[in-house]
Amino acid sequence: MTAPAPDASKTPAATGTTGHAPSRPRRELRAVHALVHRDLLRLSSQPTHTALMLLQPVLYLFILGGGLAALIPVSTLGVGYRTYLFPGMLMMTVQTPAIMVGIRLITDRQSGYLRELLMAPVSRTTLLLGSCAGGTAVAAVQGAVLLALAGAVGLPYDPLLLVLLMAGMILVSFTLTALSLALAVTIRRAEAFHMLLGVVMMPLLFLSGGFFPLEGLPGWARSLAAVNPIAYGVDLLRRAVALRLPDRTAVTGIEWFGHRPPLVLEAGALLAAGVLALLWAAHRFKRPD
Repeated sequence: MTAPAPDASKTPAATGTTGHAPSRPRRELRAVHALVHRDLLRLSSQPTHTALMLLQPVLYLFILGGGLAALIPVSTLGVGYRTYLFPGMLMMTVQTPAIMVGIRLITDRQSGYLRELLMAPVSRTTLLLGSCAGGTAVAAVQGAVLLALAGAVGLPYDPLLLVLLMAGMILVSFTLTALSLALAVTIRRAEAFHMLLGVVMMPLLFLSGGFFPLEGLPGWARSLAAVNPIAYGVDLLRRAVALRLPDRTAVTGIEWFGHRPPLVLEAGALLAAGVLALLWAAHRFKRPD
């Protein structure tokens, strides 16, 4: 007995389809996943570059921290200077790959790679979200590498403490990546972007509380620190340490009108800044080049 011949009118060739096309939400998620995967592959394929980016905060932590530890008494900070410096170095570690996302967007535009990427059947907003997610993941991974040195600066390997610090770094990485993208879609020249970073990054670092307490700064400097996203990141990480080890800190950080905001409100302000920056970047990125 032979099987009946298939109805030619119902074959894929006759209907013009070869299967079910993925729905649009699934297609957009695949695009985000592909961009995150690309950034993680780039990170794993460039171990030397990653090590060099980690070198600066490590040198600051052990050379600068070791040199000043003998000059700054523990009673001033509540901890040894290396322990005090550690949240600032975590911040320095995540900020570099976050900023690189904006630089890469500009160079991709200049090289023509971005134009090819925009030919994909997904929205521009999705591509921007994928870049932001990829930059956040890379920054968080590099921060996690430095986090492994917590024991060397006097912090215990307490699981909850490590989780809190990791969550803080992910939040900080997202906000800095979103801010970097917001600048990159506004500034079209890589030279101008580098010049802006050279002018503002060092003052932002010194006004972050990463190297010395903000309470020792004049009033106008503390006011600038109150709108400095890096200062919020450092303070968030330092308060995560204080949450688990309340006897390990004696300094204050960000203040609003003379009062320290609750930890949840401070984290919410940092998240809101990142979301608003990403929305602004998405709005500008939708414009045709």
